[in-house]
Amino acid sequence: MAAVWRIESARIVGALARYTGEFGLAEDLAQEALAEALVTWPRDGVPHNPAGWLLTVGRRRAVDGFRRRAALDDRYAALARDLGEGGVAAGSDPVDPVRAAEQVLWDPDRIDDDVLALMFVSCHPVLSPEARVALTLRVIGGLTSDEIARAFLIPTATVQARITRAKKTLTAARVPFEIPPAAERPDRLVSVLRVIYVIFTEGSSASSGTDLIRFDLAAEAQRLARVLTRLVPDEPEVHSLLALLELTAARFPARTGPDGAPVLLEDQDRRRWDRSAIGRGRAALARAERVRRGLGIYGLQAAIAECHATAPSVADTDWDRIVLLYEALGRLAPSPIVEVNRAVAVAMARGPAAALPIVDDLEAAGELANSHLLPSVRGELLIRLGRTAEARAELERAIVRCGNERERSVLERKIELLGPGTAR
Repeated sequence: MAAVWRIESARIVGALARYTGEFGLAEDLAQEALAEALVTWPRDGVPHNPAGWLLTVGRRRAVDGFRRRAALDDRYAALARDLGEGGVAAGSDPVDPVRAAEQVLWDPDRIDDDVLALMFVSCHPVLSPEARVALTLRVIGGLTSDEIARAFLIPTATVQARITRAKKTLTAARVPFEIPPAAERPDRLVSVLRVIYVIFTEGSSASSGTDLIRFDLAAEAQRLARVLTRLVPDEPEVHSLLALLELTAARFPARTGPDGAPVLLEDQDRRRWDRSAIGRGRAALARAERVRRGLGIYGLQAAIAECHATAPSVADTDWDRIVLLYEALGRLAPSPIVEVNRAVAVAMARGPAAALPIVDDLEAAGELANSHLLPSVRGELLIRLGRTAEARAELERAIVRCGNERERSVLERKIELLGPGTAR
């Protein structure tokens, strides 16, 4: 049942949203149908068409709800007619939903439109970034509130509150369930891509907890990206995002040791990298490049990931190209994270002395004040420059800021290797 729900939930919620015209109501109806399945299927067996069964039950619940509110208006009549097409004629006695489900017709084009509309609604700009992530994982990913809470290490009640508030906000803002007009799609698509990227980033480098990688969360982001490439096949950044996720995830098998401890890039066994994922990622990036509009922010990051994925070793990596790609990314989407990564690439291409001023400028500007990333990188550069006492201080500062136990252990190990003295 869990597998059915994970695969079909977006299509079911989307179809119900189209029928009712209310996103929040549709999500509630889908959850009610799932609850009924949890009782009925173990007793009567799984229906031949599980998704159709759930949709039929959701439709019935919608009709019942409008009937209870005495809302026998045109909307109710339309719902009743739709239900009749699924095997229950308006005015007739209800039939077994299992048999009714056999007659439910799924229009692939309409289903794709429903799911795409659902993505745009879940990632609507009126919602907070946290709400967009929670709602997307719930209605598109089919994750329960408990699963989302475990993924982000937050209380289940917090997730439930975000989802409830998001649905109320969408209703209050009268956000229509539709694919946005052509003029609005690029900006709205940016929000959808950003949500998937945030989900994957948290999965690939957990910000807190005991695991370096949250594989389930990263895999869900990859699945969402694949769905989006089917729904919006002509948008290069959609394929670029999928390429980035595939190429990054390809290194997962070698990023941790048998005990779960992080393995640094220079120490990874590249034979363990997933070559199939690298192939899929490069194919997705090539498809994005064929549009010939120039790479966007995800395309540039995917190109950087491709440089790593195709290099036989750290020493043989094309660091000069990576520096150029980070410079282009910094012009397109300036951020302190991009600058830190550019500093790392500059250090590899030209030495730590060339990279340290980049990091010092970020420090002086007060960038990433609460992140462990900046002192971690600065500490590593100082080690390579022989300034051990300063390096130790930076690494200790990074440990205080780091929320992930596995990453803290790497920083502690670096301090141990410096020895007890103040000089190398």
